[in-house]
Amino acid sequence: MTALESTRCSDAPPVDAEFGGDIVEDSAARWRADLDLGLRYAVAVGALLVLMLPAARGSHAAIGWLPLWLVGMPALAWWALHRFRLPSWRRDEVAADAAPARRRRRGAMQARRRVRPALPARPLPRVA
Repeated sequence: MTALESTRCSDAPPVDAEFGGDIVEDSAARWRADLDLGLRYAVAVGALLVLMLPAARGSHAAIGWLPLWLVGMPALAWWALHRFRLPSWRRDEVAADAAPARRRRRGAMQARRRVRPALPARPLPRVA
């Protein structure tokens, strides 16, 4: 055990010995968590600006409609960070599971279609 290993905290992230940096998976997870937190704050601050300041509900000559850039684009980036997952509607799934299954009657058969007589083909009208 080297002096560096003995002074390292037990809760510190693992270190790649060759490069002296964090393992790639750990740093990517931390990077995603930081980006998630930043996008949450951007959506919250943008929503507050649009709600509180009437000027933030307008339009700017250079960038266009401000609520799009203050709320819409950060929210879309946050949704893209979560890979465009849709919210799950757990109540509907639970209600569907709780409902009893419908039973089919054994003896009943589906009605058969009646065979129609073939209609003679009418000639198409002649166009001049």
